[in-house]
Amino acid sequence: MARRSRHRLLLLLLRYLVVALGYHKTCGVSAPKDQVITAIEYQEAVLTCKYPKKTMSSRLEWKKLGKSVSFVYYQQALKGDFKDRAQMMDFSIRIKNVTRADAGKYRCEVSTPSEQGQTLEEDTVTLEVLVAPGVPSCEVPNSALSGTVVELRCQDKEGNPAPEYTWFKDGIRLVGNLKLDIQSTNSSYTMNTKTGTLQFNTVSKLDSGEYSCEARNSIGSRRCQGRRMQVDDLNVSGIIAAVVVVALVISICALGVCYAQRKGYFSIENILDDMQVSDEAPWQT
Repeated sequence: MARRSRHRLLLLLLRYLVVALGYHKTCGVSAPKDQVITAIEYQEAVLTCKYPKKTMSSRLEWKKLGKSVSFVYYQQALKGDFKDRAQMMDFSIRIKNVTRADAGKYRCEVSTPSEQGQTLEEDTVTLEVLVAPGVPSCEVPNSALSGTVVELRCQDKEGNPAPEYTWFKDGIRLVGNLKLDIQSTNSSYTMNTKTGTLQFNTVSKLDSGEYSCEARNSIGSRRCQGRRMQVDDLNVSGIIAAVVVVALVISICALGVCYAQRKGYFSIENILDDMQVSDEAPWQT
């Protein structure tokens, strides 16, 4: 009987330990994750303070974190430019007109008096602001020579998320190999939709036209004004004619120098005589 009672006692102790360890694992170790709130620029967003519990004696503060910490809500009042475009909703903040400058990490802090002193509870919120692209800057050369490498560039610095780029020629969208993820290619050009470059490895007269670029993300799209690129063939006959003319001029100059040397115009005696004559001329006058 004594052995059975001991055995039962050991089993009960083991069960208690298993339950206690399991409870500690599920409830005592886990930590809340930061909230991530996404908002479109110029629309509204609500920064929610979830974890603290509101009481009559609670004191609330909202701060924006970064290189320097700034108050958003302090001493029962909104601060900075949030005064005119935000309002309090219990412990949460409703921003009526979100701008890209509002993006960042925020923290609400609630302190409540207790028997042990002040109890501080915190909640962190990350605000991500989605922005439509601006008008992209487009670099299109005015002219190019047939057979050369030409690169057109398109870039936007405002869009969030980063936009993808599409090029148009004479208002028609340029389409390449749809099987490629980043680069689209065909027989005459290579288009990178991530970086916005359009490269002609061997540009031809058929590539002449008006080019424009569109930047697009999930919020919107903008297109730059079209610019014309003129591709001309290399004028071989003109270059040969120019080379021939230059060669003739050099030959004529060389013949003239040789003729002058044979006649003695560049001899030392003639030069000294000319110098002596120039020195005696003032005395004779």
